[in-house]
Amino acid sequence: MDSDYGVPRELSDLQKKRALYQPEIPPCLEGTTVRVEFGGETTASDPAGAHVVSQAFPHTYGQPLAHFLRAKSNVPNAQIITEHPPRRVGVVFSGRQSPGGHNVIWGLHRALQIHNTNSVLLGFVGGTEGLFSQKTLEITDEVLSSYQNQGGYDLLGRTVDKIRTLEQVNAAKAACETLKLDGLVIIGGVTSNTDAAQLAEIFAESKCSTKVVGVPVTLNGDLRNQFVEANVGFDTICKVNSQLISNVCTDALSAEKYYYFIRLMGRKASHVALECTLQSHPNMVILGEEVTASKLTLLDITKQISDAVQARSEQDKYHGVVLIPEGLVESIPELYALLQEIHALHGQGFSDEKIFNHLSPWASALFSFLPPFIRKQLLLHPESDDSAQLSQIETEKLLAHLVENEMNKRMKEGTYKGKKFNAICHFFGYQARGSLPSKFDCDYAYVLGHICYHILAAGLNGYIATVTNLKSPVNKWKCGAAPITAMMTIKRWSRGPGATSIGKPAVHPASVDLKGKAYELLRRNASSFLLDDLYRNPGPLQFDGPGADAKSYTLSVEDQDYMGRIKLLQEYLDKVKSIVKPGCSQEVLKAALSAMASVTEVLSVISLSSNSQGFQ
Repeated sequence: MDSDYGVPRELSDLQKKRALYQPEIPPCLEGTTVRVEFGGETTASDPAGAHVVSQAFPHTYGQPLAHFLRAKSNVPNAQIITEHPPRRVGVVFSGRQSPGGHNVIWGLHRALQIHNTNSVLLGFVGGTEGLFSQKTLEITDEVLSSYQNQGGYDLLGRTVDKIRTLEQVNAAKAACETLKLDGLVIIGGVTSNTDAAQLAEIFAESKCSTKVVGVPVTLNGDLRNQFVEANVGFDTICKVNSQLISNVCTDALSAEKYYYFIRLMGRKASHVALECTLQSHPNMVILGEEVTASKLTLLDITKQISDAVQARSEQDKYHGVVLIPEGLVESIPELYALLQEIHALHGQGFSDEKIFNHLSPWASALFSFLPPFIRKQLLLHPESDDSAQLSQIETEKLLAHLVENEMNKRMKEGTYKGKKFNAICHFFGYQARGSLPSKFDCDYAYVLGHICYHILAAGLNGYIATVTNLKSPVNKWKCGAAPITAMMTIKRWSRGPGATSIGKPAVHPASVDLKGKAYELLRRNASSFLLDDLYRNPGPLQFDGPGADAKSYTLSVEDQDYMGRIKLLQEYLDKVKSIVKPGCSQEVLKAALSAMASVTEVLSVISLSSNSQGFQ
């Protein structure tokens, strides 16, 4: 074990106070008996891709949903687990650090000890590299004492974020077999959980007894689907960033002479930017999903911001705050195409110095148009998931530069008669992801850790821990597990008439829903935010008192609890079966057939419509 990991932290008074906080758990996780009810078999959300997913995951596709029940539940077919032999479980951080990650380990350790004090939890030191090399740290109460309710991943650390190659998979399998692990818990986002599903499938095929469980932990907030309502870390990141943004808004209003361009971490999806906008009310936000939907070019975005600056100048306002998601660069069509060419040339072995000479004519022209600092950043090698190094590409500086040029041009032409445009740029990312986790993230992560034990106790493999009804108090949360394969989709790319490329099954990042209630809330207020300076400061992260129990807007306004509604639907179907059976009247049978025919027709149309949106 590296001496840097797992050593006691020196805590401030506030950290010591936070370390004493005991997260809540819902009633279904209390006690020493595990009660699980299984729903129907699951399918892929994209019907057209279901056969591809089932062929790629023959051993883990189509598994049922699992619901964990409270002691007082009266469910006749529930599985009751009272015997809890000692278990050996491994846990690994396999994604970028997100506030609350340590509490997943704490919750898992606590659940193991509650059910059998002889159980052992081994943390892999140094992320997936530690998994491959079998470097472990035994997790104990003493080890956890200065890490519970704390930020960062420094209890165990992390390295690369993938378990993908044959060599890596074999190393992971060897580690699990050598250490005699009953379970392996993988903490991470979309890529890590895709890898977890692949590992679970290979383990099942090779008769490896280790069960693989995933946990949705990512600050990006993009591991969202019908089963997963929120990700550990997102709540904290948005609250911390929103306070920083609000401070900048107040500064802008005080000096009244600067425009602040703030880029926010969050990968390609704009969830963080949307939530921070709803919390802090900056003047403007450019969402990548809007850019993609409207096919806006770099010049279109420049004009949009410049027009906003001019409109504000007519109210004698020469300050403002503009939010930009870090993934915007991959949403602007010409920049994305340029990046694809550059990455392809990297793959062919061309050095940075020679790439320019091998770009296509249009890409070469665009590359020459861009400022030197952006050219250098676009030449960076892609990440492990083949995406651009978004945190290193200063899109905010590029847009500030282009807007300044446009405003100077308008001033020379006499179409803009206001004061000189001045911009200050910031990137908010690393400042927030090591923060002390919010009360919500402390509770959510701790509960997910407990659920991981319940999943292993039920003998499930290839599942992700889930909690629904999250916008309610903890005692009303509904805990369960869903097969990761049910979250997988197949990306398709049109390559011209009659030509389509199909990708591998994966859990793909969820984009901001431009038909969702959170986005609708933004659109209703966008014009007021732009011109009226309705800046809102939520203040520092709160652990007690006003604001401590606040949930994110994007969680609170949406209609979720998908798994609860699936269960309700099953109850309706069961009731129909109890009424419509041999011996029922003709009227009852006719009414049932008519109703079911209508429902089937409507669902078929909706399903086809949803499927057509899978083509890119």
